[in-house]
Amino acid sequence: MTATAARAPACAATRADDGGACGAPRRPSSSSPRGRDAEPRGTVRAPERGARRGITWDTPPVESTDEPQHPQYFHGTRATLRPGDLITAGHRSNYRDDVVMNHVYFTARRDGGGLAAEIAALLGPEDAEPHVYRVEPTGPFEDDPNVTDKKFPGNPTLSYRSTEPLRILEEVGDWTRLTPAELDLWRERLAAMRESDAEIIN
Repeated sequence: MTATAARAPACAATRADDGGACGAPRRPSSSSPRGRDAEPRGTVRAPERGARRGITWDTPPVESTDEPQHPQYFHGTRATLRPGDLITAGHRSNYRDDVVMNHVYFTARRDGGGLAAEIAALLGPEDAEPHVYRVEPTGPFEDDPNVTDKKFPGNPTLSYRSTEPLRILEEVGDWTRLTPAELDLWRERLAAMRESDAEIIN
């Protein structure tokens, strides 16, 4: 809801003895029972230039009192999970079998979760299927240094990690699938990463 500045009541001319709409008494003149300068009934006077209209100059009007929406977080995987399940750290990396991950990873971008799910399925058994879940962090989290400040400026992918579990809220299906050409490209990238022993900031 948008708050607007309170308007002072419009000054409509009324009888001389009722104080007027703005509370200022009007004095009749000898030539007119309503006063020489009185305005016709129902006339709305424009506010004087510089009138504050119920607010102070140093207090800007509040544009909105709506609470900001809480962001949603997503985790992509090849695992089949149910609402209430917890995703915990301590599992081997999808990219390096010799690395046990100290964090769980998630993103505020739905399609980012979809990409992670597609990659996890590519690295799994032939019948592996990608799944994207809306998750809830159960503890503090930080920007994922693998795709943010340590390698790229800022956090353009809205990627995060936590040492605390993620709670599954629901599976989501409205995310963008990779095309066959994009899947082939990622197969090549993943193979190159494994051959080069690409660093994982764990």
